[in-house]
Amino acid sequence: MVYAHNSMTESELIEGCLADDRLAQRALYERYSRAMYTAAYRITNDFDAANDVLQDAFIKVFRALPRFRRESTLGAWIKTIVVRTALSHIRKQIRFEALDPQLLEQPIDWGHRLDAEYLEKAILALPEGYRAVFVLVEIEGYPHKEVADMLGISVGTSKSQLFYAKKRLRASLSQYDLP
Repeated sequence: MVYAHNSMTESELIEGCLADDRLAQRALYERYSRAMYTAAYRITNDFDAANDVLQDAFIKVFRALPRFRRESTLGAWIKTIVVRTALSHIRKQIRFEALDPQLLEQPIDWGHRLDAEYLEKAILALPEGYRAVFVLVEIEGYPHKEVADMLGISVGTSKSQLFYAKKRLRASLSQYDLP
């Protein structure tokens, strides 16, 4: 049977993969790999590392698929595996800085409209700890509690890293003459 990954339902993909159907496995990979690579790259800030993370994560996906409980979408489940694999990959490089808790209450004024290209470059230039928390909270939408658990840090540290990331982003982006 030939699988057109665009026409297969999520359930059909899962069942095909569980039956060790290589075409279904390829279809699953093709459906999700681009978005997952983007998430891995945003966390690692390294093309080769993101490719390694993607490969490792999909091996984990196929091994863990029999335990997938379908409590979320397949894409969300895969993204969790990719994010955790990427974080594990960079965990040794991440350094976190302490923050005065009073600073957490100060809003960040971004000032003007941001261009996606400038913002992406500024995010990738952040130190690993800042970037990991910023990507997980602001881009991937994880709550601070989950980010803290994934990174093995406190919720307060997660919040402080986000604060510093936003502050550094604002400083980085202020050099651009954005409308």
